[in-house]
Amino acid sequence: MNHPNHAERPVTLVDTPESLALTCERIARLSRVGLDTEFHTEKSYTPHLMVVQLQFDDGVALVDPLAVRDLRPLVDALAGARVVGHALSSDLRIFADAFGTLPHEIFDTQVAAAFVGYGLSISLLDLVRDLCGVTLRKSQTVSDWSTRPFTQKQVEYLVDDVRHLFDLEDRLRARLAARGRESWAEQEMPVLSELRTYRNDPRRLYLRISGNARMNRRELGILNELANLRDRYARERNIPLKYVLPDDVMAGLVQLRPKSVDELSQLRRIDAGTRRNLGERIIEAVRRGEELPEDELPPRAPKPLGPQREALVSTMAVLVSALAAENDVPTTLMLPRAALERIAREAPQTPEALGDVVNLTSWRRELVVQPLWELLSGESVLRVRGYRTSDPRTSFERLEPETIQSEIR
Repeated sequence: MNHPNHAERPVTLVDTPESLALTCERIARLSRVGLDTEFHTEKSYTPHLMVVQLQFDDGVALVDPLAVRDLRPLVDALAGARVVGHALSSDLRIFADAFGTLPHEIFDTQVAAAFVGYGLSISLLDLVRDLCGVTLRKSQTVSDWSTRPFTQKQVEYLVDDVRHLFDLEDRLRARLAARGRESWAEQEMPVLSELRTYRNDPRRLYLRISGNARMNRRELGILNELANLRDRYARERNIPLKYVLPDDVMAGLVQLRPKSVDELSQLRRIDAGTRRNLGERIIEAVRRGEELPEDELPPRAPKPLGPQREALVSTMAVLVSALAAENDVPTTLMLPRAALERIAREAPQTPEALGDVVNLTSWRRELVVQPLWELLSGESVLRVRGYRTSDPRTSFERLEPETIQSEIR
């Protein structure tokens, strides 16, 4: 079904296996494909995919997952394509969860925009308005995408979400090139096409459960087995984790360590249905946790840093923020707090080791390592300039060699 009167280019509704096959052939012939999705997240583990929007040079295709149940051909076709999108991680997480397959090359306009001064979370609406001079219609933001047929307003909204993607990419690439930051953006994109980005580490699920900091390593071993069981069960049934076992019930099971299904009745929030459907698997998970060898038990969460090292993290954070401001890059994109905490704990003794400790990409090494090393080793200081003139700026200044020597003495 076509909508030839829409905007500038034709819109094709893909709602049969035959039209999906033609769309996949079309993807295979192209150098790039624009992508967006609409999905519902209520009461499910993996979001329910409702629409897949594809941008081509000569039009837009709207794929209907409610009509075409098997989207594997589409996912496989996109795996061989270069995909352009905005804030793609949510869309790609669905593909990773449901199909275990991702596009081999990604260009995320939100990520690219972060390197040319737009911050890390600029919306598609704001970016299109600023770069393309177009105001998108956003009247269907909370639309029910499970209804069929699509209204004209829904179609317009769906098309708007992809029809400017190629223009955005071209304009952003030009701005990246003008700033000499093409390689910076290119280093950030590959992580979006790696399955591990969207997969929880099964060895560390216990860290996501409240109360784990008060447990010993054996208890954490049991908790992690229960967390893996909960995750598998939620995935099997496609229901939210909280509908399986809430965190406080998980902690209660660790303390109870039940040996039989009957013992589960001691926890009032485990009802008869849960005991019937999940009881034996809970008992087995507890048993596995109790039998884990000592050297395979999960590590406890790191102890608090203490006042001095907390102060060091805060001091490094000021420097990182100053560097981010100086280079017009979002602070959160430079170094996360977890990286600064690791530096404070391990105190690497060379600039190279400092970069290695937090596994810095080359552009981050270029911006951060030397200034951070000079601050930590006492070779530079942070200063606030312009405060009295109401134009405050945080800067870092290298000390003269004789000043450094006197500080060491």
